Amino acid sequence: MAEESQAVQPQDQSCWAVLPDVCLRRVFWWLGDRDRARATLVCRKWNQTMHSADLWRYRTITFSGRPSRAHASEFESALWYVKKFGRYLEHLEIHFLNPYNAVLTRKFQVTMRGLLSCLGKSNSRLKSLSVQHLELDRPVWRSSIRTSFIKSLSFFLKKVGKHLDRLSLKGARLSVEQGCAVLGSLSRFRGESVLSQLNIEDYFSHHLAVYSSPQFNKTMAAFRSLVSLTLNYNCVSDELLDSLCENNSRTLWTLNIKCHVHDPHGQVVWGMSWARLARQASSLKVNFFFERIMKHERLARILLREIPVRSISLRSCYFSDPDWSMRPTLTDLLPTFRHTLQKLTFEFNNSHESLDEELCLLVLTCRKLFYFKVWAFLDVRFVERILKSQEEGQCSLRTLKVRVYTNRYETSDEDRTLREIHRKYRRLIDAELNYFVIAYPML
Repeated sequence: MAEESQAVQPQDQSCWAVLPDVCLRRVFWWLGDRDRARATLVCRKWNQTMHSADLWRYRTITFSGRPSRAHASEFESALWYVKKFGRYLEHLEIHFLNPYNAVLTRKFQVTMRGLLSCLGKSNSRLKSLSVQHLELDRPVWRSSIRTSFIKSLSFFLKKVGKHLDRLSLKGARLSVEQGCAVLGSLSRFRGESVLSQLNIEDYFSHHLAVYSSPQFNKTMAAFRSLVSLTLNYNCVSDELLDSLCENNSRTLWTLNIKCHVHDPHGQVVWGMSWARLARQASSLKVNFFFERIMKHERLARILLREIPVRSISLRSCYFSDPDWSMRPTLTDLLPTFRHTLQKLTFEFNNSHESLDEELCLLVLTCRKLFYFKVWAFLDVRFVERILKSQEEGQCSLRTLKVRVYTNRYETSDEDRTLREIHRKYRRLIDAELNYFVIAYPML
């Protein structure tokens, strides 16, 4: 009887019982928190496997900004998770979606205080932290709530600053004093920060001339090994560029700069400062993102020929200005960077002028260009001209995205022509291009 039971047991036993731990962890990795909690109750082996560090290294915690029964326990579950598995965390991302009132911001602040306090005590391996789009200058953030949150965040960054590698506080919207205090927390351990990636886009409130702040330049001087830095142009000054050149020239690889119409750009940044930084940081590539800054004279003050520009994005949304012309920018300014430009993105309303010829010439001039996206009023044959140039080897695009604006609601004629163009160049498109082209009524 004993021999018979032993013979039958392997056949009756589920294959899950003998599945290797590495396979179990891979399956559990795809489960949500609720399913993971249920899985821990199945057996001792599953319970032990569920406590593997591999399953808890990455975490995105999302807080809803509106009161709802479905989201009632999200604050409690976030704190529970950090207490139970926070010691395994290496990458943490936190979202607080459009807070509805001061009660919710207060609840978020209290939860974050407990979460960061617990994480600061138990975790010694956190590599990246992202807390984006808080917009702390909005009225729903009472002064006392904002101050308490900033204090908790600063204290936490002071603790983890010695091993934190990547930090994103995009959209925090702080004053210069508050923003510098938070960033300064990262360097209080050894007088300098080991951060390699820092994203402070929209980190300061609108209308602030951060470039004139000695406190900001002093704070940024503590960063000594930056590889990637993302910020607004209202933070850029000769002093900042000199500091980056002195402290980060051996590591700095990418500089992302956003220029927004509501930010002040009255500073004078000399080309020699850019040239010195480009010379010392030989691998540096600069990416510019312009929001509703389209006039040639304003762009020319920012886009100096000494800058190693890799990418330019010009977006005016749907605003139209009959007194504005894009032609000088396309024919005189942007070709200055033809030896370095790799990506171009245009989204503008040019209903008052035709730019097909200028855009085609620009694509052919920038021989390193591999990404081209344009949303504008164009003739549909513009797409055929670009594809013909690609076929003849005059350009080396890998991505082509075009939205052809029209003043008519009906786009059947344009759609028919675009289908014919696609059939004609289908072999080229399938072999070489990430291709997206449509006609779009702009009424």
